[in-house]
Amino acid sequence: MFERVARLLASSGSTIAFTGAGISAESGIPTFRGKDGLWKNYKAEELATPEAFGRNPKLVWDFYRWRMGLILKARPNPAHYALAELERLGILTAVITQNVDDLHREAGSKNVIELHGNIFQVRCSSCPYREDLKESGRLEEFLSMKGLPKCPECGSLLRPDVVWFGEALPRDALERAFGLAEKADIVLVIGTSGAVYPAAYIPYIVNERGGRVIEVNVERSGITPIADVFIRGKAGEVLPHIVELVREVVR
Repeated sequence: MFERVARLLASSGSTIAFTGAGISAESGIPTFRGKDGLWKNYKAEELATPEAFGRNPKLVWDFYRWRMGLILKARPNPAHYALAELERLGILTAVITQNVDDLHREAGSKNVIELHGNIFQVRCSSCPYREDLKESGRLEEFLSMKGLPKCPECGSLLRPDVVWFGEALPRDALERAFGLAEKADIVLVIGTSGAVYPAAYIPYIVNERGGRVIEVNVERSGITPIADVFIRGKAGEVLPHIVELVREVVR
């Protein structure tokens, strides 16, 4: 099975990866809905909404600063590095992720489409202002801030630049992702439940266009019924092995 996947990847004209919370869970980041998803007796879903931010922005920001600190302690795992290597080898066109933790970029992936935003980026709740806290060098200052962050342009509250429950995905990211899926002959589905739409349409688009769906997951998902290959296991163990086999094929 591993050899077959390696041969398919080596002969691919355009492969994309579609990743979910499972790949980051292997780096120690709790999944949003799991038993570790509680924070101070709140469910994460209760805090990740525009309504929660409107009611109590301090509570929401306390939660997101806590999440930022948690993610900063995490490091990319072998699965993240394996995808970056497939890109370097010219096989992987893009990583399309539902995660907001920035670990794909930390691992070296260049073409990353973040469907749900990035936790280290902020945007104004009123005007077009946006800021990447890592790039601006203000992340440490931001994490230690006592009050609520204000927009330097208009003075309104800043909010995390992530997609909250009840909000639409950013159109440009979704259009880019769908466009790549329409051209891909392989999609690597990694660590996603396949239950969150419209993101979960991506493997279906590849499948409907005649491409192959290769899934790596610790359990069956909503994508498994259309998978041409399903490999049960941890992505951090499976993907490096596949990359080694790909290297042998392309030598």
